[in-house]
Amino acid sequence: MISINDLNPHLLTAEYAVRGPIVIRAQELEKQGKKIIYCNIGNPQALQQKPLSYIRQILSLMENPELLNHPQLSTVFPQDIIEKAGKLHQLMPHGTGAYTQSAGTPFIRQAVAEFINKRDGIPASEGNIILTDGASKGVSAVLTALLKKPTDGFMIPIPQYPLYSATIELIGGSQVGYYLDEENSWQLNEEILTKSLNDAKSKGINPVAIVVINPGNPTGAVLSLENIKMIINFARKHNLSIMADEVYQDNVYLKGAAFHSFAKVMHQLGETSITLFSFHSVSKGFMGECGHRGGYLEIRNVPADVLAEFIKLQSISLCSNTVGQLVTYLVVTPPQKGDASYDRYIKERDGILSDLKAKAEILGKGLDAIEGMEIDIPQGAMYAFVKFELPHTEDITKMSAEQRQAYNSKRDSDYCMALLEETGICVVPGSGFGQLPGTLHFRTTFLPPKNEIEELVKKMKEFHGKYVEKLK
Repeated sequence: MISINDLNPHLLTAEYAVRGPIVIRAQELEKQGKKIIYCNIGNPQALQQKPLSYIRQILSLMENPELLNHPQLSTVFPQDIIEKAGKLHQLMPHGTGAYTQSAGTPFIRQAVAEFINKRDGIPASEGNIILTDGASKGVSAVLTALLKKPTDGFMIPIPQYPLYSATIELIGGSQVGYYLDEENSWQLNEEILTKSLNDAKSKGINPVAIVVINPGNPTGAVLSLENIKMIINFARKHNLSIMADEVYQDNVYLKGAAFHSFAKVMHQLGETSITLFSFHSVSKGFMGECGHRGGYLEIRNVPADVLAEFIKLQSISLCSNTVGQLVTYLVVTPPQKGDASYDRYIKERDGILSDLKAKAEILGKGLDAIEGMEIDIPQGAMYAFVKFELPHTEDITKMSAEQRQAYNSKRDSDYCMALLEETGICVVPGSGFGQLPGTLHFRTTFLPPKNEIEELVKKMKEFHGKYVEKLK
């Protein structure tokens, strides 16, 4: 029998906070009958967001082709849904249970390219699209492909979605954290980027790529056009590839804010020397199809032999799941005006996004009003990274930097665990994402129903006041 010491040491040191000890405890409490408000992960349909009828109707006809011959089919499904499912069966004669080409079904890759062209008004090629099991597999593929030696480093935001830190740890690379500018709506700061890069080089680390999450996870920030231009110039100056995590591109709530893809801005700048990896997913936006694990990776500015290696890497897993590919196709080819299913699709889409915007405001205003908490209303995505203050229980002036970090990590973890035990609210400690030394945060989603978000704000206010009093 193997022991823990027989496992890969990189696995043992990798951490993934959004499904860590607090979530495990939440599941135990739920089994015991305690009501849990899960705010730890962006899993919309687990939190009562209904799936889009358009996607599920076509999936049902694709997974069970016999339905297309049912005599009462037209009384249940809109005509455009029936026609589209019929065409898809012709395009996918082997059905949804068969493997596809390694990079994905060609007509779906072409549809993704057309989606990018329509979204950004720029050229896009089917040959540069790889369909993936959610964005996560695309991210993992790029990190794996770019890592040549353990001292190769990836610049990742702090705070960051721990997919990046965990995967870099698993493959044995080096993390180069750069702090987001919390005082400036979590935008990137060139001075901070330069310092992080130079500090890494002084330690013998060779930065090869910079990761940017826009809109932000866990911050909920939306990057400005000028900020994106700065990042592109920084990448060019320091010979870095860009990994653009754009899975929340449909989730922009702040009036006057807008999503700008890195592909579009690079095209506008005439930039062809920087390699760009862009990721999108069916899990977020207004779709919330997390369980179907669909997404794509677009690769720009690489020679043909490099692109071939990425497709080879994908082929090691044969291909991404076929149903996820199909959902990706449906996401990039929604109903058009005049289709029988169009009005319902628009109503469902706009209803979901409007609800998310309202919940972001309830959460942001409510938590910011609590003494000792600080948060702007999230501009986008599905999360808020809430800053909070606690009185010190130990003399930090006598601690080393490492001791302070461990002390603060324990403080925010203890806080979040106590919050769970007393209120049933499940959030993730800021230390699981990274945070500026000396600060405390937690990440929460605003995905639960409005009444639960309102309940969360009330419970949080009462809990925080009592918790602070106990520490004094």
